[in-house]
This record gives sequence, structure tokens and C-alpha cells, in this order.
Amino acid sequence: MHQSDGAGGFTETWTAVGQMWVELVGGTGRETVQGDAPVSKGSFKITVRGAPMDDPQRPLAQQRFVSGSRIFAIQAVVERDAEGRYLTCFVNEEVAT
Repeated sequence: MHQSDGAGGFTETWTAVGQMWVELVGGTGRETVQGDAPVSKGSFKITVRGAPMDDPQRPLAQQRFVSGSRIFAIQAVVERDAEGRYLTCFVNEEVAT
């Protein structure tokens, strides 16, 4: 959620939706520079149990997974199998190095 900070900017807040088991599989990675700081960017696939499109437990693009200090921004969510038993979430993680 974005909330005005009264000075033309905003404050971003997140609300936990729940906890779930996931399988995390690494993909590609690279190091870039943002501003003056080096940043490590990695792409991953996260698999979770399936949920119907209208279920509030179904992950959505623009949400994120958090594990300790790691944050994975969800880019896309697709069914992994024809029956929809599992979902594959394509995510990115950025870490200042």
C-alpha cells in the first residue's frame, strides 16, 4: 500500500497474507550498479500449492515472498501442471553487495 508522506512522496507498507511451503529453484544472476552501489540481481522459480484464480491465498504479480531477510518480488504466476495442483512463480531478488 502507498501512503502520502505529505512532502510529495509516499511511504510503502506491506501486509502479510499468510505462510506457505515453497520450493525455491535458482535461475540466472548478475551484478549491476544502482546509483553508486553494486547490486546482485537473481531470478528464481518458486513453486507453491495451487489455488483458484479468485482465492486470496493465490500469489499475484506485484506481491512478494519474504524468507528472513530475503525478499522475492513476484513477476508472474502460472499453473505448473494441467490440474492446477501447483503454481510456478517467477521472482526476482535484489541484494546490495
